[in-house]
Amino acid sequence: MMQTQSTWLPRNLSHFWRRLRALTIKEFRQLIRDKSNLAIGIFLPIALILLFGHGLSLDIRNAPVAIVLEDGAPMARDVVAGLRGSDYIAPRYVTTMAEAEALMRGRQVDGIVRIPSDFSRQLAQGRGTVQLVVHGTDAATAASLRGYVSAAIDGWNKRRADSAGRVSAAPGVELVDRLWFNSANSSTWYLVPGLIVLIMTLVGGFLTSMVIAREWERGTMEALFVTPVRSLEILLAKIIPYFAVGMGGLTLCLVAARGLFHVPLHGSLWVLMVSSMLYLMVALSLGLLISAAARNQFLASQVAVIITFLPALMLSGFLFDLHNVPTGIQKVASILPATYYVELARMSFLAGDNLNLIVRDWTILIVQFAVLITGARLRTKKTLDR
Repeated sequence: MMQTQSTWLPRNLSHFWRRLRALTIKEFRQLIRDKSNLAIGIFLPIALILLFGHGLSLDIRNAPVAIVLEDGAPMARDVVAGLRGSDYIAPRYVTTMAEAEALMRGRQVDGIVRIPSDFSRQLAQGRGTVQLVVHGTDAATAASLRGYVSAAIDGWNKRRADSAGRVSAAPGVELVDRLWFNSANSSTWYLVPGLIVLIMTLVGGFLTSMVIAREWERGTMEALFVTPVRSLEILLAKIIPYFAVGMGGLTLCLVAARGLFHVPLHGSLWVLMVSSMLYLMVALSLGLLISAAARNQFLASQVAVIITFLPALMLSGFLFDLHNVPTGIQKVASILPATYYVELARMSFLAGDNLNLIVRDWTILIVQFAVLITGARLRTKKTLDR
């Protein structure tokens, strides 16, 4: 009995690899014959990165800003009072600069306004100094935030001059700003990592959403019924070719990011690659789940656009800072895989590795992959058993 069981396992494993190899070769051949899929997976990434990498600028509203009021004098409080009335800035008062920097590193605020302890004395001598520190990974938010804070300071200087009866006077408060994580303040540095997320979603979610539906339309799914293939083997055979295409698109994007747009890579390359692989597996699993549920390519493609591509474009933080959207939208974004990959990609490119962020986001992506691939397998198994 033991000998029979020991020979049964290798034999079945051998059959598994043989069937998987045959199915994978079939999928690669179909992929190569379908020029449109190759164009979407290989050439569209280059077109998108060139298009979005040049000149897309964004605006902000209600950007969270930490206020460090080290000088409690009325004049110092009056300077920061102008920030409270702005539609573009959401002040958050803290007691120390260390606390504000911790919020900045945790991406809970986009900037820090610091009123130094000797501000009143400086102002009495003719010029007070206000320090502004801006989180530079979001170049559009950083540039806008610097403009809004500067405008608020200029408004306070004008009101002070008017109250003193001076028509023209040197400004009493000088803004000294500093940029974190994106010294060039380039929108391209901010957009290119998010664009990589969009491309991976396109390859992983959109293309694979039609592969099983295509089998139904062509009648080849019925042919699989009379073979000993299993649902797991079908899914793996369809994942492998598109995983290769997705990693090829990622490589092209990385070359373009470094070679054309000179986006820095402050974090570890292997962290970025592992993050990309995890997200690609999640996107592939979601695409296969859609494809298994819809037997029509047109329906599957429309569902994929709504469920994968549009959320990755609009709700992942690629175009808009999620701090500036309503709470309900933030909750929806928190369940999207693309949100965490955008965060990981921008961290790797612009801010450097953050172990707590990596562990949290990798865990979420792994759980999402497990849930989606299980759903796709159950749906495929249910379909095959009909």
